[in-house]
Amino acid sequence: MHLARFNPVRFAHLPTPLEPLPRLTEALSREASGGGPELWIKRDDCTGLAGGGNKTRKLEYLLGDALANDADTLVTQGAVQSNHVRQTAAAAARFGLACEVILEERTGSKAVDYTRSGNVLLDELLGARIRTAPGGTDMNMALAEAAAAVAERGGRPYVIPGGGSNIIGALGYVECALELVAQANEIGIEIDRIVTATGSAGTHAGLVAGLAVMGADIPVLGIGVRAPKDVQEANVFKLAQETADLLGHRDRVTRDMVVADCDYVGEGYGLIDQDVIEALKLAARTDGILLDPVYTGKAMKGLIALSKEGAFDNETVVFLHTGGAQGLFGYQSEMEGRLA
Repeated sequence: MHLARFNPVRFAHLPTPLEPLPRLTEALSREASGGGPELWIKRDDCTGLAGGGNKTRKLEYLLGDALANDADTLVTQGAVQSNHVRQTAAAAARFGLACEVILEERTGSKAVDYTRSGNVLLDELLGARIRTAPGGTDMNMALAEAAAAVAERGGRPYVIPGGGSNIIGALGYVECALELVAQANEIGIEIDRIVTATGSAGTHAGLVAGLAVMGADIPVLGIGVRAPKDVQEANVFKLAQETADLLGHRDRVTRDMVVADCDYVGEGYGLIDQDVIEALKLAARTDGILLDPVYTGKAMKGLIALSKEGAFDNETVVFLHTGGAQGLFGYQSEMEGRLA
C-alpha cells in the first residue's frame, strides 16, 4: 500500500499490544449457551499521546498533511468530553502549533464534572483555545467560521473534522489493519471478527478499507454510539470506499463489508445507562481494562449482549480498544452509587 507516500509524522507508540482477555472470556463463556468467544484486545488506548487513543493514529497522517501545507493552527471540534479534541490539542502542542477547539454541548449536561473535568481539563492544560456551541449546532459551518477567523488574524488554519474522520485520518486505521494482521500471524491466531465502537466513521472505515485492500477476509462489526444503523453504515461505506480509492483500489470495498449494530446507543450519544456501567465494571474487574462511557463502554455493552445471544460462539474476536478512559472523570457524578 506504500502508506509512507502520504508523509505521516511519527509520534504514536506503535505497534500497540494485542493481548488475550482470559478472565473476560471465561466470564462470557459462563453466560453463552454455545461457549462464547475467545476474546483478545487491541490496545489502541496505548498509543501514547496525552493518554492515548485511536485518534493518535489518525493524527499522524493529519499532522503530516497540516505541516506539508505550512499550517500554524489546528482547528477542530467535538463533544464536550471529546477524546479526539484532547489528542488534537496534544498533537498541536507537540509540534508548536496553536489549537482552536469548538466543544458542542451535545448531551446537554451541565454537571460540573462533565463541563470542567476529564478531557476538558486536559484540553485546557494542553493550551487549546476553547469555545462552546449549543447542541445541534452545524459543526461543519462552525469549523469553517473558526478557520476563517484564524485566517483573518493572519494565521494559517488546518481544519480537522470531528473524530479526525476523513480520508487522510482513515489512513491511520488502514495502517492499524496491516499491523493487526501481522501481529495475529506472529502470535499464531486466526481472527474471526473485529469488534469496535463506530461513531464518526474513520476508525471503522479505515479498518474495512485496509483489510479489503490487503485481501484479509476478516469481518468488522461496528457497535454504534450515535446514529441509526442505516445512516451509520452509509457513512462508513462512503468513507471506506473513498479511502480505498485513495489507495488505488476503490472496487475492493463492497457494501456487505460494512456492518454496524446500533441497538446499544441507549438514550443517545454520550448518555449512559446501567448496562454501560456493568460493561465498564466487568472489563475492569476481570482483566483490569479501563473503558470509557461514550465509545468503548457501549461497544463492550454490545459485545457482552451479543455474546450472551450466541453471536460469537467459538469465534476468536478482537475488541479494538479506542481509548478514552480520561472521560470517566467527566462522568463521576453520574456513576457514583452505581458501581457497587
